Amino acid sequence: MTARLPLQAAETASQRSMDISNPPSFLTADRMGPWAIYLEQIKRVQPHLGKLGEFAETLARPKRILIVDVPIRMDDGSIAHFEGYRVQHNLARGPGKGGVRFHPDVTLPEVMALAAWMSIKTAAVNLPFGGAKGGVRVNPRDLSRGELERLTRRYTSEIGFMIGPGKDIPAPDVNTDEQIMAWMMDTYSANAGHSASGAVTGKPVSLGGSLGRRDATGRGVFVVAAEAAKTRNIALASSSCAIQGFGNVGYAAARLFHRHGCKISAVQTSSGAIFSDYGIDPGKLHDHIKRSGSVAGFPASEPLTADEFWSDEVEFLIPAALEEQITRDNAAKIRAQIVVEGANGPVTPEADDILENNGVLVVPDVLANAGGVTVSYFEWVQDMASFFWSEDEVNSRLDRLMTEAFMSIADVARLHKVSLRTAAYIVGCERILSARQLRGLYP
Repeated sequence: MTARLPLQAAETASQRSMDISNPPSFLTADRMGPWAIYLEQIKRVQPHLGKLGEFAETLARPKRILIVDVPIRMDDGSIAHFEGYRVQHNLARGPGKGGVRFHPDVTLPEVMALAAWMSIKTAAVNLPFGGAKGGVRVNPRDLSRGELERLTRRYTSEIGFMIGPGKDIPAPDVNTDEQIMAWMMDTYSANAGHSASGAVTGKPVSLGGSLGRRDATGRGVFVVAAEAAKTRNIALASSSCAIQGFGNVGYAAARLFHRHGCKISAVQTSSGAIFSDYGIDPGKLHDHIKRSGSVAGFPASEPLTADEFWSDEVEFLIPAALEEQITRDNAAKIRAQIVVEGANGPVTPEADDILENNGVLVVPDVLANAGGVTVSYFEWVQDMASFFWSEDEVNSRLDRLMTEAFMSIADVARLHKVSLRTAAYIVGCERILSARQLRGLYP
């Protein structure tokens, strides 16, 4: 089933501005929620859109929303039902692109916001994609491998008519990986009656995945951080960083920072936070977490409270976990010079203002973590051509594209005297709305 939700409408047809003063009922008083955060970010960029502002409300209305029931047979013979989503926010510039997350806290507003951020992200780095996102409200750790496979395949079948190589291409996200993508690709191919390796990205290399994809998001975070460091005259070899989240993104970024001489002074995960004067070796910490399940007890480190983690005096702070981690409640405590958003939406608009007033440079998610979707694009291109590149070639193309995107957005920020986030939104929104204008309305 498809559904239209009551979204924030324009104030008047002539003003063309979106009203978020009366948030939807699913938002609580003390938490903006990801969709409201996205709308606020769009509202801030509107004055810079010129004549394209006529189409601005397009950005506040997802093109297509699908809510599905995902029933599966459990190992004990019972039937369990899970709620799944797929949202296509905007397809003006190409097929939808966005991950699928399996998480017990997945909600429709979250998936809407993540799809919208994907629209801005793909446009900001000039990939020929629109924005989409999917999710299932489930804790995959509560499922056996067989139950997880059945959940994945049923979810893929339920959203199958919306996805495909030229329609909407899913990818891994929170709690999904290469195996999940392999099951999704196989299910889509079985239903389509032919092998369709380009139906998803983030697959195993043996099934048409791209070399370099696993570390691509973290690599992109490091590349733009290195470019941002140049604007602040920070030498990587004598710098330090704190990283929140030590999954695929945080771990890959940490390895690259460490390799270039940056001291990893603090790491925070869901199990706690640690600090080390000597610096934390990412590989050794990764092994420690695999053995113990926690950062606690890592040699030559001491525990940190949440407040102590955020106030660590470092050059780089990398929030690479979930949304709304830096808010009005902790933004003033941050002493980092540069915040690089490895996660989607980790900084709220109020926190953005506090950080800017305190002289902290924020490299926004729609630029900073675009490395993943960029190499997903490379994977899709390779699948379409059945011609695959070396890892060095993938990394070289990624580094060049991310560097060029940062420089272009930084130029826009200087020209308009705005933050990097607003500049990224100017670039992304102009490209999306220009495509909308050129395509026109049909019928």
